Amino acid sequence: MSMILNARPGAGFRETALFRPTSVVLLADAALPESAILARNLASGGFQGRLMIEGMAHPGFAAHDAPAELAVLSLAPPAQEEALLALAATGCRAVVVPVAAPGLARMAAAAGVRALGERSFGLAIPALGLNATLAQAPIPRGGLALMAQSSAVARAVLDWAAAEGLGFSHIIGVGANDDIGFAAGLDWLARDTGTACVLLELRRVKQRRLFVSAARAAARTRPVLALRPGARAADPSGVVEAVMEATLRRAGVLSARGLEDWLAAAATLARAKPRTGQGRGDAVAIVANGLGMARLAADAALREGLRLATPAAETDALLAPLLPAGWPLRHPLSLGGRAGGQLLEAARLLSTDPGVDVVVALRAPEEAPLAPLAVPRAGRGAPILFCMPGEARAPFVAAGLPSFATPEAALRGAAHLAEERRNRAAAAELPPAQVLEVHPEADKVRAIFAAARAAGRLVLYEDEALAVLAAYGVPVVEHRLAATPEEAATHAETLGPPLVLKARTLLADKSEFGAVMLNLREPASVREAAAAMAGEMARLDPGAGFAGFLLQRQAPRGQLELRLRAGEEAMFGPWIGFGQGGTTAELARDEAFDLPPLNLPLAHALIARTRLSALLPGFRDRAPVDEAAIADTLVRFSQLLVDFPEIASLDVNPLRADARGVVVVDGHVVLRPAGERAMLAIPPYPAHLGGLYTAPDGRVFEVRPIRPEDAEAQGAMFREMPPEDVRYRFFSVMKELPPPLLARLTQIDYGREMAFIAMHGKRNFGTARVIREPFGTAAEFAVGLVPAAKGTGLARHLMARVEDWARREGVTELVGHVLADNRPMLHFCEKLGYRLRRSPEDHDIMLAVKALEPAG
Repeated sequence: MSMILNARPGAGFRETALFRPTSVVLLADAALPESAILARNLASGGFQGRLMIEGMAHPGFAAHDAPAELAVLSLAPPAQEEALLALAATGCRAVVVPVAAPGLARMAAAAGVRALGERSFGLAIPALGLNATLAQAPIPRGGLALMAQSSAVARAVLDWAAAEGLGFSHIIGVGANDDIGFAAGLDWLARDTGTACVLLELRRVKQRRLFVSAARAAARTRPVLALRPGARAADPSGVVEAVMEATLRRAGVLSARGLEDWLAAAATLARAKPRTGQGRGDAVAIVANGLGMARLAADAALREGLRLATPAAETDALLAPLLPAGWPLRHPLSLGGRAGGQLLEAARLLSTDPGVDVVVALRAPEEAPLAPLAVPRAGRGAPILFCMPGEARAPFVAAGLPSFATPEAALRGAAHLAEERRNRAAAAELPPAQVLEVHPEADKVRAIFAAARAAGRLVLYEDEALAVLAAYGVPVVEHRLAATPEEAATHAETLGPPLVLKARTLLADKSEFGAVMLNLREPASVREAAAAMAGEMARLDPGAGFAGFLLQRQAPRGQLELRLRAGEEAMFGPWIGFGQGGTTAELARDEAFDLPPLNLPLAHALIARTRLSALLPGFRDRAPVDEAAIADTLVRFSQLLVDFPEIASLDVNPLRADARGVVVVDGHVVLRPAGERAMLAIPPYPAHLGGLYTAPDGRVFEVRPIRPEDAEAQGAMFREMPPEDVRYRFFSVMKELPPPLLARLTQIDYGREMAFIAMHGKRNFGTARVIREPFGTAAEFAVGLVPAAKGTGLARHLMARVEDWARREGVTELVGHVLADNRPMLHFCEKLGYRLRRSPEDHDIMLAVKALEPAG
């Protein structure tokens, strides 16, 4: 059964009305300057459907004498609410609003329409001849799609694209993002075969989970490049920018640091694709018609973090005849100032070398021009990027070839290809079946939080923070509480030297206030230090909450000091930071970010993005550090944030690590006000939906939501299915699930998509899946079993689980696409109460439809 959702006719909003309309009406106020621009662009775009206008006259439009699928609203605010109601009354539910429209979300909801805007740049779909934008020039057709909030940025992109000879599949002006936002556009673009590359200009994301889910869907099949203007200005510390990059990385989206980087990436990825296959994708072969250009390119490659490729001896043997007589063959390769067409032949040969990921061919001007028609196409080999300063580049741009004006720009293009390949590989990477099962003492954590709130506090004492972490299996330093200096001295005898004495206070940075004393060895010295510390604390503000002392065993020298922290960013929600710890952590600025939830592969990847990760295997006089223990702690830290969304911030500094493991020395926890809870951008694994099913033959199956670590079991299940069952399930014959598809089936968002698997031991016997449509309340289902599970009632149980989940999520209709010759499945659907009808779009497919009653 296919899992492709198709929009169906209905009384409400349909995405096809917005993105594939057959009729458009412009409601225009002639006094608004936008009206004339919109009318001109609509009339001159060559729209293939019916164009109508109301409120002003303009050539190329018919009168508004019939319902339209899509409306463009260019009216003053006082007239807008009435106009939206009138449109809804005619059945028009999709509206583009390029003008100011205060309260648009409220007006659209009241009228029952969906609106793009306010202050949208407009909507253009060149393949339909639709140009309902505020553009100053025609928009050519091509493979780029642009979703932008800023009209100024949209105009800049259009001007740049014209100079680069690039066209567009879609221009979607999100504007203020009041109603229809990025998720809706990305959902559509993910299924649009005419879109080769997506550009996102983000200022505000309303629904973080929908955005991440839709962005991931789009990025699975094409490059998606994002830019967030103002991120660094909003937060000079760089955390906002880093969290955005982390969010986009999880969705498979490339993030740009500025307009130049954004457009350069688009120019490259719209014209070249990364080489397929294994490897890092960063080995660059350089060939030039001059040693100076080759050396500049080599410098730029290393600055970009790329590697200079070493071609195979067989490749060098083919290159040797292209060199001038007596020239040595060395890389980067120079062919001399009269290389002519041999430069292209050398680039072609290098592109076929399996050890080369990208070829950069640089050409300084020669007497004879180089014709783009002579350029070899890389085919399945490495892509070829060209660098041709000056006017010689223009014919290459016109021919749609990836060409650049400087060596630095060309190598930045190579870096974009490498990054895209890494993203694609990460999206298709199948994690190992190993899962870190966290079994916390959650009741202890609830009790600690409740006690703090009862005392009127949102900040935990350090010992409370350590107890919270220990409840999640995170090792914490041995410590004792003391109410008086005398009691501290008594505990000193038990713990033994060396010792650390801390004031039990709500201060986050205790060392700055004299609240930490190190290297204490005798009970008497502990008593004296505690008495002095009590005096210092008495001079502080009562809000510091001094409440005795905390005595700890001092960590041995030579351990690596790390920092784990969590906070919240306004757009993308809770985040996790990991990096160098200690009192100089802020100065070191060695910190990587990710989002909860984390699994072990994500935790290891987070560690690897820090500079300090190079120290973990050991370096010179530094002993190795147990990286597995650090990753384990990160997963537990993440699970704590998932389970307790009332945590506002959590800071562990330092987390000390060595070859024996890790230990938390200090922790700081701040809670949210009562009733406030964070929403993660990526939904956590819904373990509570798991359960057991006992078959009539006595076998007990664990039925639970699928997770990424189930890729191996899911692939094994597919291999057990007979070819006919595979054809029924996927509408095609496949012998193996390719890794990208296997990743797609196991890495789901648990919000718009759910899949239940039936495990017996380590073997998967069946899977049922449901995917909600982007708009509306319908969803599509599919189910499949291995032969050994048929006749056990497992398929019926899996479908019941799917239907229960769908009801709770507000789904009112389930639809399955079934091949007309799949009689067993058709009979099964009828027994479950599904109505069968033939698909109007494909007579070889039957639709199995069932209305769901709301959850009780």
